[in-house]
Amino acid sequence: MSKTTKQRATHRVKIIEGQFKGLNKMIEEDAYCMEILTQSLALQKSLASLSKLVVEHHIHTHIQNALKSDDTVQQEKALLELSQLYELSNVRGKI
Repeated sequence: MSKTTKQRATHRVKIIEGQFKGLNKMIEEDAYCMEILTQSLALQKSLASLSKLVVEHHIHTHIQNALKSDDTVQQEKALLELSQLYELSNVRGKI
């Protein structure tokens, strides 16, 4: 992973950790349901943002390099990974 992407991902994970701790505290303190839901949805959006960052990095590095390769095994692996990403994001949930 590139240094910039790694820094951005690490920063997002720290934000997610803070949001998760805040959500846990709200539940423990029996906060108003709408406040808990709002925090939970914000946490989900942050996780989706992290996933998007990692997917973009993977496509622009590993997938792109594999597709440019003369190695058909690497090309097929890249296409399989793209298919798996599609399934994960559209069938099992949003990225």
